Amino acid sequence: MFVGHYAASFALKAYEEKASLGWLFVGVQFFDLLFFPLTLMGIERFKLIENFTASTHFKLEFMPYSHSLVAAFFWAGLIFLLASLIARYRRAKHFKVAAVMAVAVLSHWFLDLVVHTPDLPLMSDDSVKFGWGLWHYAFITYGLEAILLLGGLYFYMRSSRGTTLASRVGMPIFVVLLLLINVLNIFGPLSPSDDVTSTAITATIAYLVLAAIAFVLDRKRIN
Repeated sequence: MFVGHYAASFALKAYEEKASLGWLFVGVQFFDLLFFPLTLMGIERFKLIENFTASTHFKLEFMPYSHSLVAAFFWAGLIFLLASLIARYRRAKHFKVAAVMAVAVLSHWFLDLVVHTPDLPLMSDDSVKFGWGLWHYAFITYGLEAILLLGGLYFYMRSSRGTTLASRVGMPIFVVLLLLINVLNIFGPLSPSDDVTSTAITATIAYLVLAAIAFVLDRKRIN
């Protein structure tokens, strides 16, 4: 799952207005922001196989440190502790923000569970692996991600307001852009120039750029 993860960001921001949408964008993609750098270091692995499933060219081979269920709870707990310490350092009582960030991180695994082939390990790579396989159905996968993202946007827009034209239409336009990007992500062909290294670098940069855009657009709205 790609843009569907951001539905959790919007919904959690609507629930806790003090949370940063930009950081929530980082949170929901935290596991992938671990995974791709780990593949560049040779610690985790994936292959690019054209039409490996109807929705993706990724064959995810080894990712117990970023995508196992045990690791998911570990990283979510760590993020909760770090966010709590930061709040304490700033003398702010933002327990809910720390909890929301942890939920954002953990949401990634459970949304991946729906679409992945059985490649999400319980703990180690030789443990039982999970995945309901919706990636085998491209149009259903795209439709599910679109519904989730638009639903998250709906709750976000209801919880905040824009005072200028740009602040009112900026986020909906951004979401439309995400949906268009996901068309290429799901239905686009594998380019002959694509390789594991360039894909890992491009994906990492893309996640950070999208988080930065969300951060800027969110600051233009009033809760």
